[in-house]
Amino acid sequence: MDETYVSGCFALSREVISVKLIRNKQTCQLEGYGFIEFASCAATERVLRTYNGTMMPNIEQPFRLNWASFGAGEGREGDGSDYTIFVSDLASDVSDFMLQEIFRSHYPSVKGAKVVTNRTTGRSKGYDFVRFGDVNEQIRAMTEMNWMLCSTRAMRIGPATTKKTGGDQQYPTKASYQTT
Repeated sequence: MDETYVSGCFALSREVISVKLIRNKQTCQLEGYGFIEFASCAATERVLRTYNGTMMPNIEQPFRLNWASFGAGEGREGDGSDYTIFVSDLASDVSDFMLQEIFRSHYPSVKGAKVVTNRTTGRSKGYDFVRFGDVNEQIRAMTEMNWMLCSTRAMRIGPATTKKTGGDQQYPTKASYQTT
């Protein structure tokens, strides 16, 4: 896989500006993620809705597409604080974009959502993290959105736990994280 292959996957959109696949600096091997820039936000949204979760051409791997945290030359808004909730019991068809938009329709400070996937299969593990810029909206969302239907299942929502520096990976309550 290379930049030409990835660009070709989205050729029908005719709006790819650039593709950058990230490589290990020592081995030059692909790290398994990259960045695609499209001509507009609308084009990006169309590609996310159309391709996310579908199988990549000639490869036994699904597309895992997300909004980048912020683009080149853009800074984080406000003081950069993120307030994160943990969302579980998600249906397998729930994407980052779908969950982000469900929450954003109620809470304007939503900065993003990240469905956690199995690195090997690319399939959802059934849980997600949603980041807010406003702590009050984070607190309200934990109460108001708990047990609400998302796709075919009711969401269970709670606070995200603080990241530990050991072998057990947990996710931050107040931090920024890079989506892949």
